[in-house]
Amino acid sequence: MTQLNTPYPATAYLVGFLRQHAAELGLSLAQADLALELFLRVFSRAGIERVRDELSARAAALARRRSRAPAPPSIAWFLAHAERYVATIDPVIRFLQGRDPALALRIVGRELLPEGPRFHVLAEGPGAGDDDPLAWAFGGLGIADRAKYLASLYIDDLADVIRDGIAPEFALSRYAEQLAASAPSFDPLRRALEGEPTLIDEMLDELAGQLCARHCPDVVGLTVPFPGNVYGAFRIARAIRRASPATRIVLGGGYVNTELRELAEPRVFDYVDYVTLDDGEAPLLALLRHLADPAAPLYRTFVRESGAVRLVSDDRLRDVALRDAGTPSYAGLALDRYLSLFEMLNPMHRLWADGRWNKLTIAHGCYWKQCAFCDVTLDYIARYDRAPADLLVDRIEAMVAETGQSGFHFVDEAAPPAALRALAERLIARGVTITWWGNVRFEAAFTPELTRLLARSGCVAVSGGLEVASDRLLALMNKGVTVAQVARVTRAFSDAGVMVHAYLMYGFPTETAQDTIDALERVRQLFAADCLQSAFWHRFTATVHSPIGRAPALYGIRLRAGAPATFARNDVAFDDPTGCDHDSLAAGLRKAVYNFMHGLGLDADPRSWFEPPARRGRRRADPKVPRASVPPDLIRRALADPRSS
Repeated sequence: MTQLNTPYPATAYLVGFLRQHAAELGLSLAQADLALELFLRVFSRAGIERVRDELSARAAALARRRSRAPAPPSIAWFLAHAERYVATIDPVIRFLQGRDPALALRIVGRELLPEGPRFHVLAEGPGAGDDDPLAWAFGGLGIADRAKYLASLYIDDLADVIRDGIAPEFALSRYAEQLAASAPSFDPLRRALEGEPTLIDEMLDELAGQLCARHCPDVVGLTVPFPGNVYGAFRIARAIRRASPATRIVLGGGYVNTELRELAEPRVFDYVDYVTLDDGEAPLLALLRHLADPAAPLYRTFVRESGAVRLVSDDRLRDVALRDAGTPSYAGLALDRYLSLFEMLNPMHRLWADGRWNKLTIAHGCYWKQCAFCDVTLDYIARYDRAPADLLVDRIEAMVAETGQSGFHFVDEAAPPAALRALAERLIARGVTITWWGNVRFEAAFTPELTRLLARSGCVAVSGGLEVASDRLLALMNKGVTVAQVARVTRAFSDAGVMVHAYLMYGFPTETAQDTIDALERVRQLFAADCLQSAFWHRFTATVHSPIGRAPALYGIRLRAGAPATFARNDVAFDDPTGCDHDSLAAGLRKAVYNFMHGLGLDADPRSWFEPPARRGRRRADPKVPRASVPPDLIRRALADPRSS
């Protein structure tokens, strides 16, 4: 369940491409989003009744054994208010789908929903103790958003119940992630798939079986973008194989492309027949031709032959150019069944999770492709390919006509400034009105004039990597930007009315505690200068496909030897001679940026976010955290002097 508010784009891209070859191959195409369907089956009256019945039976069994183990708070609350959850879940889902907006008035009255442990945040947040603890966030008129926030807490309560009492690996945005993330062995995933199914497993098996019976497919393709999707994909494959042994099953997607490039585990093919690498269009087309005529070659496809895994490819075949990939199509997906959960903490996460967005790519790959932390050796980064602006506008118009919605998320690794200028000019010239956002590099080409043009074309938000916010480390990672340059670019976007989100990282090779505190001070100044409105700190991870993973000595680190991998391989552990305890800084970094996003703490000493637990609330700095060495007017001077670097 990567996103509940909008379909992941892979199936729409592949359907749009394969439509162009439907006549040639006699194809009948269908797509489905079983992540959404699973959520809607679980979070329904019938689904919550099944959760209630199972937890009640377990509680009764514990009582018969006279167990004194207390139930987790989430489960105790749920069982005490189960009938209210059963009665309210369908109306809440309809409200979150935008199909029953009048329910907002009941929800904000705080009498309709059972308010479980997740609602405790209302007693701890900025408005704690007030008669209206959410007035600071929504005022008196934000009824719909306030209700969506409360309904989201209600859904989170139920997700906690399922995790604590039914399926320990369950989460709304990922499921059983640790079974697949850089997992050298297939054994844990295999044990989970073949072990006693949970109630959630049973529901997913039911959905896959029903889908198979409805369509009777010859071929099923499963896209697996992230580790948190892997267990679900294999579960679906297992159910389809049992229901229809003749159906050929193909696995692909972002997780496969990064983590399964060295696949050598034959048991994977007990569940699927083929595993394709990199962009799916060309390998899938070659596979369909091969199934029609076994003499036709395969392209970048793993198969099992004589009990061993083999990568089969034909050098005469080529990837599909972006201009020839066709228009993504959402045909067959129930777009009115997606729902928006409210993310109040982070404006960009709110944009990501709220509302439905058509997905489109302006340019395949990355035009920079030099960042040391990035998978620059892999096709999704390395192969740069632009589509003409007028063709993109044609696709935009077709997608708006198909979906009836004009919101677009451009899913580029980094949208090129020249391509964005061309697209903006054609959107304006052709009178096409859309709302769009996407990812960029904060480079000097984004002048105030260009950012104003992009805003006029419909741009409402951009995200980009500020990463470590240190010129030394930005140079080491070959990011190609400086902090001063980022300040001027982000301020240009902000002045144009475009929200700016910065991706931040900590724990980069050779980064010290001093580097991190100085980075936080620069981020504070960027927020104070209205260059940023949103940000998020990520813990740096080295990957085998990045320059750091391939030549760690150049970055001052040594990789640790890992277990031999026959299944997944991507993240690699390393030793950094600085010896900095980066994890001890994580909570302070998150707390600081949370406050910055709400306009709070912008004049505080950066060290104060890292106060020891015993002193929390007294705003005294941890003496082990160094004082920031950044001039307090660094960003102000960078904005005033365009020549500063």
